[in-house]
Amino acid sequence: MAGVPASLSGRDVGFVSLFSSKLLRKAGPRREPVGTKRRAPAPRRAAGDSAVRVPSPGAASWDAFEGFADCLGGVGRRPRGGSPPVAAAWKDQDRFQLRSLSLAVTFYSFTWSFAYLTVKDRIPQILTKVIDTLHRHKSEFFAKHGEEGVEAEKKAISLLSKLRNELQTDKPIIPLVEKFVDTDIWNQYLEYQQSLINESDGKSRWFYSPWLFVECYMYRRIHEAIIQSPPINYFDVFKESKEQNFYESQESIIALCTHLQQLITTIEDLDENQLKDEFFKLLQISLWGNKCDLSLSGGESHSQKTDVVNSLEDLKPFILVNDVEHLWSLLTNCKKTREKPSVISVYIVLDNSGFELVTDLILANFLLSSKLATEVHFYGKMIPWFVSDTTIHDFNWLIEQVKHANHKWMSKCGADWEDYIKMGKWVYHDHIFWTLPHEYCAMPQVAPDLYAELQKAHLILFKGDLNYRKLTGDRKWEFSVPFHQALNGFHPAPLCAIRTLKAEIQVGLQPGQGEQLMASEPSWWTTGKYGIFQYDGPL
Repeated sequence: MAGVPASLSGRDVGFVSLFSSKLLRKAGPRREPVGTKRRAPAPRRAAGDSAVRVPSPGAASWDAFEGFADCLGGVGRRPRGGSPPVAAAWKDQDRFQLRSLSLAVTFYSFTWSFAYLTVKDRIPQILTKVIDTLHRHKSEFFAKHGEEGVEAEKKAISLLSKLRNELQTDKPIIPLVEKFVDTDIWNQYLEYQQSLINESDGKSRWFYSPWLFVECYMYRRIHEAIIQSPPINYFDVFKESKEQNFYESQESIIALCTHLQQLITTIEDLDENQLKDEFFKLLQISLWGNKCDLSLSGGESHSQKTDVVNSLEDLKPFILVNDVEHLWSLLTNCKKTREKPSVISVYIVLDNSGFELVTDLILANFLLSSKLATEVHFYGKMIPWFVSDTTIHDFNWLIEQVKHANHKWMSKCGADWEDYIKMGKWVYHDHIFWTLPHEYCAMPQVAPDLYAELQKAHLILFKGDLNYRKLTGDRKWEFSVPFHQALNGFHPAPLCAIRTLKAEIQVGLQPGQGEQLMASEPSWWTTGKYGIFQYDGPL
């Protein structure tokens, strides 16, 4: 298909399905995504059930059903031809058959998956909050633009209400219509998704499509509703939430800025082990800052109100993969071997604005002060994204707020950060690829210019859950699959994923580690309680 990277074949499309993790994990190694092959009619809803139609597990691929049959004991006789019954599926006519009871168990588990609950509950909640935000700014739009502003607000709300209805009633996913820099790429990708689904009407639907695609599409449709509504087409519907997160985290931000400034005054006197300890501390602070994710909380306040510096020792047991030693070795080797005036570049692919962005800037400041890096490049989003993701406006606004804070060390940080930008030691970039639905292994074909940029880095830090999902293709990998393998050929430079876990995907664990967590704490990978530093590159 024109415009679709050759690497994105049907069997490679990233798909964390809406099926339960437990049953899929019992289905044996999952090195390929669960694809949507066939839709069976959904079970009838009881009175009072959600209006959202729920697909039956008949949509899962045959290999998943083979695993279901294995773990549920669903071996049956060969069907006698004709269409398969709704409550049965088989890999081939001589093998496994799932009966009604097995299917019911699968269906029950499926409706409790994190992906399903996200699409059914959390995304509509976010849309409702966006609509409410526009309502509350009606007087502001009138003051700036008169009646034209009020009409634009009504139009945007109408478009967003239509979007919410499409989602909740499982309507087909429709192409984008407003011309923007990425419109054609999005619509080509939508065609590609439709080509993977054997539906009677040939359309992708909200509850029959890959979770990553659906979630990205929803945020892109929010942006479309705004840019279709001039003169308020500049409005960031998530701006208030991001700024609230920053303001409510003031005490923690002051503690971090104080810690950094006191560290910088003595940094020349630290020996190598002491410097390494401080590096590890600031990496951990950046990790736990990732818990402040407004898309996880449905846009509700999720600020940092405790001093994370004093909590680091207590939080260490919750780091499941800790490759920080590799980062230290890499950067110190670069520092020792570089010839002046050569450059050591660290790239940070940002996640959330607010408190998390402060932790990233604190880390970047330390990298320069310790000479572990000579320049830091930040990559943010071109459009408002996943509620709290960082845009250029958020980046500049936050530095300005820190600079003008009524606190000695906090304002000193802001002034230093502004100087780093002026001197070119800090550089902010955005690129439309970060708000496309593609996994990162498609970057060389879809955005070769961006891939070429990343290849110049000595180290790339990918912050947060969405980056991790795109790095690993959002597949149902086995927990012990190596991170390098899950990257599916995406190796532009040495890289490290830094995330607190808020989605049902994790690779690179020790054998049995994920299963043990699943048995003792079923929601361990969706609450942000656990974190990782996961490195890929030369050792």
